[in-house]
Amino acid sequence: MEKVILVNEQDEELGMMEKMQAHSLGLLHRAFSIFIFNKKNELLLQQRAKSKYHSGGLWSNTCCSHPRQNESVLLAAERRLVEEMGFTTDLSKVFDFIYRKQLDKGLFEHEFDHVFVGEYEGELSINRSEVEAFEYVNIEELTSRIQKTPHLYTEWFKISLHQVLTFVTR
Repeated sequence: MEKVILVNEQDEELGMMEKMQAHSLGLLHRAFSIFIFNKKNELLLQQRAKSKYHSGGLWSNTCCSHPRQNESVLLAAERRLVEEMGFTTDLSKVFDFIYRKQLDKGLFEHEFDHVFVGEYEGELSINRSEVEAFEYVNIEELTSRIQKTPHLYTEWFKISLHQVLTFVTR
């Protein structure tokens, strides 16, 4: 049974809870989001596997998840990038934010989200149980797509993308 770390608004640990219970109750927990760019300033998107417990089939940032107990957020981000997308690269934390949104299947995301950026040009080896598809998209095209079809993108991705772009100067 996978657990998440419950936190307060200062990201101080309050305890552990089973992941689905925390998402059902909408309790604030620690998470991270990774945004990987290539040298052409294109963002690597993933389409979440349709079988995911929420937001299945939606397009999102490169990788996102939750750290485990006694695992730093950076180490968790590095671990999940390999597990989901099949590669490693240097990650830099750029900001964090708190959000709460109701999702499908009666679940909520209420996360203290640590946001990382990195650059990668190599091969990917995606985990099909996590990722349906992936693509690099230039920012102008991505912004246009989100404006035209916002329902195809995850809530946290739409919330954080603009702020990520202010930190990524290329």
